[in-house]
Amino acid sequence: MSQVLSRRELLLKGSAAFALGAVSIRPAFAAGQAVKIANASGALNQTMTQLMKNMRFLESFGLEPEMMNVADGTRILAGVVSGGVDISAASGFGQLFPAIEHGAKLKVLAGGALVPTVSLYTGKPYINSLKDLEGRTVASGSIGALVYQLVCVLLRKYNVDPTKVRFVNIGSSADGFRAVSQGTVDAGVAATALIADAANYHARLIPHGNMTLELPEYTYQGAWTSDQAIATKRDVLVKALAAYAKLYRFVQTPQAKDPFIAARRSVFPSAPAQDHESEWNFIQQYKPFAVNLALTPDRLSKMQELNLGSQVQKSMLPFAQVADMSLAADALKLLH
Repeated sequence: MSQVLSRRELLLKGSAAFALGAVSIRPAFAAGQAVKIANASGALNQTMTQLMKNMRFLESFGLEPEMMNVADGTRILAGVVSGGVDISAASGFGQLFPAIEHGAKLKVLAGGALVPTVSLYTGKPYINSLKDLEGRTVASGSIGALVYQLVCVLLRKYNVDPTKVRFVNIGSSADGFRAVSQGTVDAGVAATALIADAANYHARLIPHGNMTLELPEYTYQGAWTSDQAIATKRDVLVKALAAYAKLYRFVQTPQAKDPFIAARRSVFPSAPAQDHESEWNFIQQYKPFAVNLALTPDRLSKMQELNLGSQVQKSMLPFAQVADMSLAADALKLLH
């Protein structure tokens, strides 16, 4: 993220964290332990939220969920720090490390999407390699945010100097892909699921631009919360993680196709049928979700290295300071 907020600023923002940009889904009839979950708001996450609701996996563990998809990761962070949110189960967590460095008491609990779910596209005939992006305009989200960091890592992997690329923030990955399709940028980041259908939108994958394949060591999303929530709501958090493990295992099996397509269609009723199929095919091809939840120290170190490279974090923090995988271990026990 391009801005590091102090703990006090996060707490001040927390009470209004979800006033804008949140889509809340609360079951009409439910009884059990309440849990407030805030996740990122990408198309896949919105579909997964709807699938979770339809399958009632959280309710199966005795929870009464309130689920929100939030466009701004800073709002999620503020909500967790302030206590307005119990857990983020599926969102980027790179911003946690500088927040912890500044005194916030937070922990990564588990993995979500273990690999990036985005790729680099172009609609320009003169872009035929990553090297061709030097001197060109690339839509990559906000400078310093995870997607921008991943693009820089990818460029360096193929000996491309990111400082020679003109990065612009024009909104979400959907906005970026629209700009690629319309030709207003030379390249942009969008969902890997679009690769097969990109030509229908006057776009194509740039060679070596599939970040799902090129950067599998970088964890795209995870579950995280505050130390306070762990201390006071551990049982609820463990059950929530168990429900997500159940969701991840289910959605990566052939039996989940009809429920997944139905969930996506209800979230995006005007989207063409091929878009629903493409998202489903992406999940089946790449199996991106953390079915066993836990993240390794190496994975968290990789994410911190991104921050160090972007100078939003000053030093590498020890695993024990930033993570608590014991809740994930307890969650898996509930599945057996």
